[in-house]
Amino acid sequence: MINYYDPFVGTKNKKPKPPVKWAGGKNQLIPQFEPLFPKQTYELYIEPFVGGGAVFFHLLPARAVLIDNNPELINFYRVVKENLEPLLNDLHKHRNTAEYYYRLRSIDPENLDQVSRASRFLYLNKTGYNGLWRVNKKGKHNVPFGRYKNPKYADEENLRLVSAALQQTEIVFGDFSSALGYAKRNCFLYLDPPYHPLSVTSSFTSYTASAFGEEDQRRLAEVFRQLDAKGCLVMLSNSDTPFIRKLYEGYDVQAVYARRAINCRAEGRGPITELVIRNYC
Repeated sequence: MINYYDPFVGTKNKKPKPPVKWAGGKNQLIPQFEPLFPKQTYELYIEPFVGGGAVFFHLLPARAVLIDNNPELINFYRVVKENLEPLLNDLHKHRNTAEYYYRLRSIDPENLDQVSRASRFLYLNKTGYNGLWRVNKKGKHNVPFGRYKNPKYADEENLRLVSAALQQTEIVFGDFSSALGYAKRNCFLYLDPPYHPLSVTSSFTSYTASAFGEEDQRRLAEVFRQLDAKGCLVMLSNSDTPFIRKLYEGYDVQAVYARRAINCRAEGRGPITELVIRNYC
């Protein structure tokens, strides 16, 4: 049984990079994650908080279910998978100016077709300040213009690689608990939820209009236990806090070191420990 596949024959062995920048993205942690991934084979990979998909695009599993509760992100992945050429054509119409950025940002994405909606999402992600995607309580994107000289929002080569990788996936809009409907023995799940804040002022707001609080963390820990009972291989990332350590008592807990990327104060961007929790060793 093979966990991985290579859809990139003829591309000089290039692998796709995450197509969007996502707060808490795991690119920098992949070398530390490598020895923590399962050594045994598995039939299905499930990622209930896919975000930028750094782990998925690194592993390139043969079959996968990618889940997120951000409708813009899920629509984007579906369009890249199923309607790449129209998306590439649409991306070339955008302009890197503040006036254009704010005009496009003000448009209600629900009034757009799927391709235009995905194009808007990627453009705003690549040209907004610090490459963020953040919405307010009304669900409106509120990141200011980034003023980058040459943002790469129409990266055709990488988007083609991403599209190839997504052909063997099911892309699901839903809550993380949706994973229970797909999970079975010999699945591998990686869970990367919004982190429990290190302090009352440190939480990031927000990819979607609803926050992810302590009750959600408890609900996630219960889903983790249910997945464990199903015989799945489960790996979860979260912040290194007493609350999280208590939630996952009895499981394998490893510390990794990450550099904060989102902090308004430069001195708050240094290395910090994060936890990787597994139900296997």
